[in-house]
Amino acid sequence: MQRKFSWMRIAALVVLLGLGVTETGVAQEDNEPEDSGKVSFANEVGPILVRRCLACHGNQQAKGGFSLETFEAMMRGGNAGESLVPGEPDESNMLLLIESGEMPQDADPLTKDQIELIRRWVSEGAAFDGPAQDAAISTIIPKGIHPPAPESYRVPLAITSLAFKPSGSQLAVGGYHEILVWCRECDTLAKRLSNVAERTYALEFSPDGKLLASGSGTPAQVGEVKLWNPKTGELVKDLLTTSDSVFCVSFSPDGKRLAAGGADRAIRIWNIETGEQELLIEDHADWVMGVAWSPDGKKLASASRDKTSKVFDASNGDSLVTFPGHGEPVFGVSFGPEGKQVATAGRDKQVRLWNPEDGKEIRAIGGHGNEIYNVIFLTDGPTLYTTSADQTVRQFNPSDGKQIRVLEGHKDHIYSASYSAQSRLLATGDWRGEVRIWNLEDGTVVDSFIAAPGYKEQEQLAQSD
Repeated sequence: MQRKFSWMRIAALVVLLGLGVTETGVAQEDNEPEDSGKVSFANEVGPILVRRCLACHGNQQAKGGFSLETFEAMMRGGNAGESLVPGEPDESNMLLLIESGEMPQDADPLTKDQIELIRRWVSEGAAFDGPAQDAAISTIIPKGIHPPAPESYRVPLAITSLAFKPSGSQLAVGGYHEILVWCRECDTLAKRLSNVAERTYALEFSPDGKLLASGSGTPAQVGEVKLWNPKTGELVKDLLTTSDSVFCVSFSPDGKRLAAGGADRAIRIWNIETGEQELLIEDHADWVMGVAWSPDGKKLASASRDKTSKVFDASNGDSLVTFPGHGEPVFGVSFGPEGKQVATAGRDKQVRLWNPEDGKEIRAIGGHGNEIYNVIFLTDGPTLYTTSADQTVRQFNPSDGKQIRVLEGHKDHIYSASYSAQSRLLATGDWRGEVRIWNLEDGTVVDSFIAAPGYKEQEQLAQSD
């Protein structure tokens, strides 16, 4: 597998689960307009465009130069000129392409009811009834309700995210349309957090353990960032709904801010107390796969599929340094405990340590037989851990680059990892759905399980391969 994500593998798992979901993975809303009154763009037309058309006509990938990111951009049109003529449906190019089936391209056409709704809206004058014409359409439409998670999993799912509570007492794991919070000490499932996009790709507890941040998505359709109370399972804040998946979240060291990045190539920073977005950083040319704060919280480092890592000023979003040394997509990023080094890793199978002040490489560390997904600087010592598609966890000394030990046992790509400094435990998750918890004092496995509630074939899975 040459990609960090295998959508085909995930799609196959969805089919095996036998779950009835809509084509978008979000419960469809009633698009029938009220008998009295005009068609609403925000409540009726906008949701159709976001879920069926935005994947090909977002700002970052606007086919034909035509963007549906905002109402303002939609009305501006694209390379072919004006897209909509208010009151003139037969003169509106976008509507004609939808009616002919040419849009959406390479996908099922819109339903007859959806097309009639859009035609009626154009005939009535194509009015805008949202808060601002330059706001992203995905932020002004009603929040969809995601399908429920399965009560029992018929197959295990790839572990696309996991996070230790700082104390190590709980482990949050991404499921299918849910987040599973496992009580490690009592070996039970403590909470199931619902109404989540199809897959969760990023999880992190706040430094005090009172909040859990999640980054989720249904590929090319919706992305979300949410804050949860892991004790009660309640949603605390719904920070973001965007047009594509969110791949990374990270709390600032003081727990007052949250950074996230994803497939829309942007990095956002929120104020945790108010929930307000403080910064929008659009400096990468491809997906943002990882973000990491400097120990003093003044800088933010990123990893991107555009083959670079960058350092930003966390106060204003200014780009300070770009590191292009990998020459391949970069998946993992971590600041050293003193903030004087950044470690990045990715498809080139190398961990690269570099100076965040000038972007100069300090050393490259080899040893892996396949791409590296995670790189973690431990905060309490000169130690670096990695996880890889070569099915190993490796420990290195960043001072000289020497490998200290290899932790083996996983039987598939190890995609996710999380470290608890208080308990000295490392949790790792792989594509087979297995979670392993390692004691970093001696490298032994203290627990392993399939993170799929109700799945009854764990012994058979463990003995396979």
